[in-house]
Amino acid sequence: MFKNYFKIAWRNLQKDRLFTFLNLIGLSTGLASVLLIYMWVKDERSIDKFNEKDSQVFQVIKTSPNADGTIETHESTPGLLAQSMVNEFPEVEYAIAVVTDNTGILSAGEKHMKAKPKFAAKDFFNVFSYRLLDGVPEKILHDKHGVVISESLALKLFNTAKGITGKTVVWDGEDKLDGTYIVSGVYADPPSNASDQFDIVFSFALYYDTFKDNYGLDKWYSNNPSTYLLLKKGTNAKRFNEKIRDFTKAKFKAAHGEKGLKWEGIIFVQQYSDKYLYNRYENGVPVGGRMEYVKLFSVIAIFILVIACINFMNLATARASRRIKEVGIRKVSGARRRTLIFQYLGESMLTTLLSLAGAILIVSLVLPQFKEITGKDLDLYFTTDLILAFLTITLITGLLAGSYPAIYLSGFRPAIILKGKLSRSAGESWIRKGLVVFQFSISVILIISVMIVYKQMNLIQTKNLGYNKDNIIQFANEGRLRQDLGSFITELKKIPGVVNAASMDGDLLGSHSGGGGINWPGKLPGQGIEFDGLDVDYNLMETLDIKMAEGRFFSNQFGSEKDKVLFNESAIAAMGLKDPLGQTVTMWGSKKQIIGIVKDFHFESLYKKVGPFFFRFQQDNGNVIVKIKAGQEKETIARIEKFYKSYNLGLPFEYTFLDEEYRLLYASEHRVSVLSRYFAGIAMIISCLGLFGLAAFTAQKRQKEIGIRKVVGASVSNIVAMLSKDFLTLALAALVIATPFAWYFMNKWLQDFAYRIHIGWTAFAIAGAAAILIALITVSFQAIRAAIANPVKSLRTE
Repeated sequence: MFKNYFKIAWRNLQKDRLFTFLNLIGLSTGLASVLLIYMWVKDERSIDKFNEKDSQVFQVIKTSPNADGTIETHESTPGLLAQSMVNEFPEVEYAIAVVTDNTGILSAGEKHMKAKPKFAAKDFFNVFSYRLLDGVPEKILHDKHGVVISESLALKLFNTAKGITGKTVVWDGEDKLDGTYIVSGVYADPPSNASDQFDIVFSFALYYDTFKDNYGLDKWYSNNPSTYLLLKKGTNAKRFNEKIRDFTKAKFKAAHGEKGLKWEGIIFVQQYSDKYLYNRYENGVPVGGRMEYVKLFSVIAIFILVIACINFMNLATARASRRIKEVGIRKVSGARRRTLIFQYLGESMLTTLLSLAGAILIVSLVLPQFKEITGKDLDLYFTTDLILAFLTITLITGLLAGSYPAIYLSGFRPAIILKGKLSRSAGESWIRKGLVVFQFSISVILIISVMIVYKQMNLIQTKNLGYNKDNIIQFANEGRLRQDLGSFITELKKIPGVVNAASMDGDLLGSHSGGGGINWPGKLPGQGIEFDGLDVDYNLMETLDIKMAEGRFFSNQFGSEKDKVLFNESAIAAMGLKDPLGQTVTMWGSKKQIIGIVKDFHFESLYKKVGPFFFRFQQDNGNVIVKIKAGQEKETIARIEKFYKSYNLGLPFEYTFLDEEYRLLYASEHRVSVLSRYFAGIAMIISCLGLFGLAAFTAQKRQKEIGIRKVVGASVSNIVAMLSKDFLTLALAALVIATPFAWYFMNKWLQDFAYRIHIGWTAFAIAGAAAILIALITVSFQAIRAAIANPVKSLRTE
């Protein structure tokens, strides 16, 4: 029986090759899109899921109130928090403080390698499941001068990852941490699905002792390390959050309350593996982040699949009249309706399986470009999970696509259909038209969304940030540069093509120092403000073209600037200072005189409004920035590289452009923009195939009417207009339905940005015009074909 069904299905596919081809193209394209999105979503959801005790690993998040009443969220916490939590909360099995620092140079003999460091408490490898390859677990990170290095770094330095415990390495990074260390262990490189990649782990105890005074690590107002917890199995995170909510507030009050200081922030824990997808907070509450894009593309995948299935339904019903006699004969011969339904579902499954083969071919062809767009290392490995996922998607598609045609075709009454008459109802017509309207509505929503996302991305790239990011390169202060950075920068400025140069400790893209431990004249009791800031040297203003509102910037014409500070306009407003120039503030125990007010500029992404910011003077900073004359970038960078290598023999010159780094802040949004354009185009193409099917059905249904009209004198243009009018109505209906949905979703997306575009009517008008034009072009092919057909054939009774 099944063999017979297969033969009939195969013959029907061969009989009408145009419709079979259209079905295969539509379903293959739809399935390929779904499979690509599935691979991307699966990879996104796997990030940071490598920990064996994933459900028990949490990060402590700190919040603090802003001057405008909003709540700021920080991943950095007080230096005392980890040890206090493990001591005072029985739910905490391990608690660790972790600091990520600037890249440095690790040397073993004559080999020198760049390495990304991390400073972590002794239980680091008990909290995170980084596999140890060498060393005694109980002793790792207990010695302040012991380090643990990655497998790849060990292979580069020692040509092996085994038996190197006890060997010495030399670290050249932060001044106070430079020196010789002993390798106490080797760990396997972090897996590819780990968001945190690093090469070497130092003891946090060493960092704490070294920078305790600089960063106030022994004070509850400090804002430096990240804190991670391994909670005991069975701990309820929600109840634990209620318990720890005011923990730091109480500690702060006990330690600093007698000085009139007050802090109103709270803490809560978030599962570590959720941080990647839920990385956006609103007033101290996780509200989404990358997870929104995962949901968005999952919905897009479902819609594309549904659109492809609608095509199958429309194309199958469009050729129903060619199969009515087959249905009648089979029913007269005793075939039950259930048997016919199984047969037609079998045909649908066969078409879908063939489409799956086409989809896999499409995926394999476009995967390199898809990997480049998404920035992910995706591979089409046919694992058991992937095969099951593909087959499940195919099964659902086949059943969904074939359900309506199977029910529709099997429901014909044999007494009528053997006369060659196809029984139709208004309901059937409305179903087909409704499906097309649904298709086009989704396509129009995607087109409008793509246009609005593009305009927002354009705003981000063209907005005046308050500084000039063009033609700026930056590179690390490392190796021999650190022996006399001032002299290096002085000589650097003499290179032809170099406009200016300076240094800073951090960047303008979110990597700052700061915290809440600043006091100023007239500060109200309990008033707390979180500041961001940078340590910089001379010439930063000229290099980045940052504007002054009042006062001056740091200059070597005024002697030592160590006791000077500059604030931005938002900081002065938040502090409520009148005539701030010349006034003295206390920053973490050090008195500083205000010498200038900087005009507000964006030192973070446009998701946030400009907040309080300061500049402190320091010459030995971690990053060098260089302004290059426009049009001379290539030759100037070549000169800088030659000069750099004369200072740092053996080290490659690695630099980045500031504007490129700025674009990376919005890498996720840019990828969403690009992917949305592709998938919107795919949805529109598949929708047009569905419209083509309905147009073919309509032309077939009105074949005799068209013949009669031609006989009585109707022109081709009259007939084309008559057939196209109905479809134009469908496209307009789709536009009306899609517009409010598109406005709602895009307005909600734009609310995440502190600086955003205004949604005007142009996006809707252009999207509507495009949809209508595409619909007319699609329909006109069938309309013209029907209009120029020979009326004698049209009027012939079959």
